[in-house]
Amino acid sequence: MSAEAVDRRVRKTRKQLRECLVSLLKEKKVQEITVRELTDMADLNRGTFYLHYKDVYDLLEKTEEELQEDFYQLFQKHDAADLRQRPAVLFMEIYNLVYDNADLIEILLGENGDLNFVNHLKTLIQEKCIHNWMEVFRTDNPIVFDAFCSFIVSGCVGLVQYWLQSGLKETPQEMAKLTEVFITKGINVLEGEASL
Repeated sequence: MSAEAVDRRVRKTRKQLRECLVSLLKEKKVQEITVRELTDMADLNRGTFYLHYKDVYDLLEKTEEELQEDFYQLFQKHDAADLRQRPAVLFMEIYNLVYDNADLIEILLGENGDLNFVNHLKTLIQEKCIHNWMEVFRTDNPIVFDAFCSFIVSGCVGLVQYWLQSGLKETPQEMAKLTEVFITKGINVLEGEASL
């Protein structure tokens, strides 16, 4: 069998296991999920599972790491000039990623989610604020800037949670524009809702 065929089979197996994990996480906490029920659901034997992961926690951790890497790569594609000229472009890519992984992200950001994942995501956004947005929103007062970054980070995560909990009614493009408007115009947007 060719290496390409093996790689494709490995990717397919891992994808199956991730999908089954997400499905089970909708019903119960990770501590309550067994390898047996995961493999039964995925129609795989336990030996196949252990070729890829040590245990259910390892599967969840690797799944989160892949998602975090996807977010990281998105943030790295955009520099300060992008943020000044068209911040909605970055946000649209973020919302597309959220849309494509909605089931998993809703669980990770939800009530029984993983606080480490949320904190890591916030750190990624915060680093983008500190390293790039500082060039866009210069201020002589670092306390104001830090407070602004904290506000933006929590707001962005909150908007993603809102969007997921409300059933993804808006398109990623609409959410990106809304996020851009909230960041650039703040509460003034409430006075002119029609201009969205």
